[in-house]
Amino acid sequence: MKFLVDAQLPEIIAEYIINKGFDAIHTNDLPNKHFTTDNEIRNIALEQNRIIITKDSDFLDSYYIKQQPKKLLLISTGNIRNKQLLTMFENNFEKLIELFQSHSFVEMDNLEIIGHE
Repeated sequence: MKFLVDAQLPEIIAEYIINKGFDAIHTNDLPNKHFTTDNEIRNIALEQNRIIITKDSDFLDSYYIKQQPKKLLLISTGNIRNKQLLTMFENNFEKLIELFQSHSFVEMDNLEIIGHE
């Protein structure tokens, strides 16, 4: 699995995923960095078969309307500290990977992880 972490999430999320043995990039790794448009992010995800990790509900809209991106992890925690977010990934990463085996849209909030149909 390959991941693309959107700009409003910390780079440490991409670093954590890489340390777990997966391919991950952050928008800051892209030529336009945090100025990369949503369309560019969607196109990169499609071309490189990446799961977009984002807090941006615009990706949810395009997922349902255009089926783009093909796989999406929506972080719906609201504003939390980066350390708390990283802890959530550490505690739930295996479950996220497992859910992406059978779901294309997964949502993680403060209380649960949901694999949507």
